[in-house]
Formats: sequence, structure tokens, C-alpha cells
Amino acid sequence: MIVTTAGRTNQEMIALAHQVAKDLQLPYIQRNKKSILHLQTEHKKEILVIGKDRFEWYRLGQDQPLFFHPNSAAFRAKRWLAGEIEPFLQATQLKQGMSFLDGTLGLASDSIMASLATGVSGKVTAIEANKMLAYLVKTGLHAWEMKNEETEEAMKRIEVIQGNHHDILHTLPDNSYDVVYFDPMFEQQIEESTGIHTLRSVAYYNDLSENTLQQALRVAKQRVVLKDHWQSQRFERFGFIVMKRKTSKFHYGYLEKNI
Repeated sequence: MIVTTAGRTNQEMIALAHQVAKDLQLPYIQRNKKSILHLQTEHKKEILVIGKDRFEWYRLGQDQPLFFHPNSAAFRAKRWLAGEIEPFLQATQLKQGMSFLDGTLGLASDSIMASLATGVSGKVTAIEANKMLAYLVKTGLHAWEMKNEETEEAMKRIEVIQGNHHDILHTLPDNSYDVVYFDPMFEQQIEESTGIHTLRSVAYYNDLSENTLQQALRVAKQRVVLKDHWQSQRFERFGFIVMKRKTSKFHYGYLEKNI
């Protein structure tokens, strides 16, 4: 991978690109008005583009970049703050001051909602297996400016950890988080869900295992929650209590902690 700037740049962005390249131990390449396709062809590498408002990750063979944007979380937050029901929060039963571990961060939509619900006194930790995606989301959560200050502050409170959730769960003490959450890539694709098409190309597809869920139950104080396709076999395979939603293509399930 190489690091460069957006087409229209300035000295501030160039300096930032140099710093990002140094932080990630990647080479910086001067843009020189070359297109992304030209740079990819010339260097045969993936490209991280440093722009004014966001960082864009162009993978080889992909014409659309992956970048952090809190689109869906912003909509969900606005509705929830206005008093509407949020199914994710119904499933997790998160309240002010609780702690939440997201084992599958992705673009952080659920972690943002968790941080809003748990508040300043709560704790939200999110794990992402893909190193570059973890970096993009961690950077975006701290830098993105939202119209709603409460949502913006909630984003900044999220702690992002890069690694495999199974390995990290093994290192955590018993009962260290109130809720442990998984949103793995669905076994069945939802055709109309185009928003995660680019994310699919960088996602880790390791399935949940019995041992991983045992570790999650050990770490959780209250419950382990799974979001999955309504036809998924995982719910039945692992004994989740399913919260079925007639109008949705995905359901939430939970395992209650037996203390």
C-alpha cells in the first residue's frame, strides 16, 4: 500500500499524508495530478488517499473506495434521540453506565448507538480484524464532525482495538463487559443492501465457533447478542433466543448469562 493526497491538496494535507504514512510505516507518493487508476497501474499497490474530509482506501481491482462515514448511525441516532424504538438497543438492553464489547466493528454503526445509550459513564470497546479498516474507522470516529454534538461525543468515546475477536476474548477477565455483541457477515446476502458491498471485500469471514461464544459468555455479565440474517442457522445452532421482526431481513438473538 502507498499513501498519497487527494487531487486538490494543500500543504496541510500533504503534511498529514506524510504523518499517516509514517504512523502506518507505508511509503508516501506525491500525487502530481495523477489519477488513482494511474497510480495503481504504476505502483501495483493499494492506495490510501488523504483528503480534507476523509481518508479513502482504494483496493486493487476496486473502483469504489472504502471510507468511514456515519451515515446509517446518524439516521438511527436522530430517530432514537427523538424517542423512536431502536431494535439494537432493545436486544442489548443497554443503559447509561453499562459496558459494551462489539466483536465485529465494521463501520461502527452499532458501536455508535451503544456509546450513545451507555453515555459518558459507560464504556464501549470495538474489535475489528482488518488492520486498515480499524485504522480508518478509529480515525473517522475521532475526526468526523456531526450536527448533533451528543452523537459526535459518543463517537469519540469508542475504543477501537485491531485484532481477532476470538483471540482478544481469551485475554479478557470474567464478567468484564455487561454485553458482548457480534454482527458477522450474513450467511445469506441481502441483495438490496448495497451499502455494505465494498465492506464485504475486506471483511473477515471466519464463522462464530462454540468456543468463541463460550468465551463471550464468560466475559459478559448479562448477555451475548447476535445480529444475523433471518434465515441464519446460527441462532438455532447456538441456542439463541430470537427477537423476530416481520418486516426485517435480519433478526437479533441473545444468550442470557446464567449467574
